Amino acid sequence: MRLLFLGDVVGRSGRDALVRELPGLRARLALDLVVVNGENASHGFGLAPDMARAFLAAGADVITLGNHAWDRREIIPYLEEERRVIRPLNFPPGTPGQGAVVVEVPGNRRALVVNVMGRLFMDPLDDPFRAVQAELAKHKLGQTIQAAIIDVHAEATSEKQAFGHSFDGLASLVIGTHTHVPTADHQILPGGTAYQTDAGMCGDYDSVIGMGKGGASLRFWRKMPGERLAPAEGEATLCGLFVETQDATGLARRVEPLRMGGRLSPIMPAA
Repeated sequence: MRLLFLGDVVGRSGRDALVRELPGLRARLALDLVVVNGENASHGFGLAPDMARAFLAAGADVITLGNHAWDRREIIPYLEEERRVIRPLNFPPGTPGQGAVVVEVPGNRRALVVNVMGRLFMDPLDDPFRAVQAELAKHKLGQTIQAAIIDVHAEATSEKQAFGHSFDGLASLVIGTHTHVPTADHQILPGGTAYQTDAGMCGDYDSVIGMGKGGASLRFWRKMPGERLAPAEGEATLCGLFVETQDATGLARRVEPLRMGGRLSPIMPAA
């Protein structure tokens, strides 16, 4: 199976680049599954239903969220009707929506996508490790599902790395989101799970993690509330990770970063 995970989409710049480029990427890389983190798509804070529909129409199979899941209130009823948009699994019981979904993939195959949120320097949610362990126990990688992708939306690199090692051999991909900067540690762990600490963002990198650099920088200088942060609106770089798995095991046999457009040096996986 050929998978592409794209990091946090930030603002109009990121949205436009994703909708414009994703159909071509699906064809160019012969992708079977595309997962996109969309929690910053709406002006940097949350995801609106019309944006989710545009991403799905462009070729996303699943959209994950994070700590800004509820910033656009209209997403709450939408999560109940569109199961391909998921929020962190470890929100308390009774929270709207779901934290995992199994989708059909071409070739009569199935893929599990799980979204979970870290707890270091984040909201103190339920234990993400035990939540993912319980979800994975419902499936058998290489048998009932042919791939399993875990989006770990977390601040601390240590927590994300611990996730990778904890579920090595049990998932096809453990990928970090939230910090908006692509890390250079993409690899296949000893047990066969592809891993990267952070996929980066799909947004304008002439910014402070996607936000206009002037206002964001002043907050550090003055330590006072300022004007509401707004996304930078220059050309976006699409950042993500390409993974190829073995259907028999669901484990990774190839992992390559993807960077396209904008300011960062381009990297395109070989077709």
